[in-house]
Amino acid sequence: MTADLLTTTIRRYAWGSTTAIAHLTGRPPTGEPEAELWMGAHPGAPSRIDRGTGSEPLDAVIARDPAAELGPRVADRFGPRLPFLLKVLAAEHALSVQVHPTSAQAAAGYAAEDAAGVPLDAPHRIYRDRSHKPELICALGEFDALCGFRDPHATADLWQRLDLPVLAPWIDTLRTAPAGAALRTVLTGALAADRSRGEQAAAQLPSALRKLADSADPDAASWAAYLAAARDYPGDPGILAAMLLNHVHLGAGQALHLDAGVPHAYLRGLGVEIMANSDNVLRCGLTPKHVDTAALAEVVDFRPTAPHRVPAVPVGPGELEFLTPAEEFTLSRIEIGAPAVLDDDGPQILLCTRGTVHLHDDSTLGPTLGPGESAYVPAASGPLRLAGDATVFRARVPRAR
Repeated sequence: MTADLLTTTIRRYAWGSTTAIAHLTGRPPTGEPEAELWMGAHPGAPSRIDRGTGSEPLDAVIARDPAAELGPRVADRFGPRLPFLLKVLAAEHALSVQVHPTSAQAAAGYAAEDAAGVPLDAPHRIYRDRSHKPELICALGEFDALCGFRDPHATADLWQRLDLPVLAPWIDTLRTAPAGAALRTVLTGALAADRSRGEQAAAQLPSALRKLADSADPDAASWAAYLAAARDYPGDPGILAAMLLNHVHLGAGQALHLDAGVPHAYLRGLGVEIMANSDNVLRCGLTPKHVDTAALAEVVDFRPTAPHRVPAVPVGPGELEFLTPAEEFTLSRIEIGAPAVLDDDGPQILLCTRGTVHLHDDSTLGPTLGPGESAYVPAASGPLRLAGDATVFRARVPRAR
């Protein structure tokens, strides 16, 4: 086959948009939140394909013949599994502040929880697999996020403008302690060691944030972003973790990379997200789910970090690639006007976000994709031709960097 049309799964998390994915795919909204459209072979929600003998999950197809599906380069490096997961993410409310482990931390944490007999589906289970989870998000429109710790002195100045006495001890810590120690103390204090103060601050913050968001304050956009998160999770001291982070606004076509140890949260917007094929998430608040502060303290990188915006680099006619250090994936955006030819010795997933694109090779007609539709391209397919007027996102495994 030239390419396989993917039947995909929508994950209906409470923070998801009730309209964005429906509008992208051209169908009426269901009224329920639709948070993520998964494209790939993650065992939690594998896409399905049909090669004439009935629908099968993609992970099972790949496991049956990894050499043909993935190609020797990818199969030898990552084993009999697709190493990346592609998503459309639609946030109407803030996601939890979260962080992802390194490969070594994931392997050790998975082994320790297995040895302790913690079931994989237990709510308090932290490590669902042995993999790290670097990720990249490319905005399809206006998109707000939080990413990386702000310099603690800058955060102290910012928090001082809130004029809340309950924050005074932490403001002092942010001003006087070494950066890493200050950020660790405030984060773990708000979530655990001094949680009562964190809850008291969370109750008082919306009023103070609203005044600054509605003012001529130069940081009004950031105040508004924090206010929206506070309103999404009333009384959750995780808002203080959020307010330690840089506010990032992305326009359409702009991208952000998240590496291991960097705390982050997506707040509002629609984007294409790609990541290593993992589900390992440690949460830092703004969530009803399990928060393990001790485990967080081991995984979080407490150094101030500027958000890693990823430029789009031309790599072919109409194709811009978002280059990251990740070994498992690379993502590019292709504007199809004149016919294009894609060739790679590994697996690919193609996602259409605008227009219509026809996939074929010299002898075989493949699927036609409209907005929100996607196709899997096995390594054995050879060169693939694209024709139409469309925007297509291309996910694949990069060659050794």
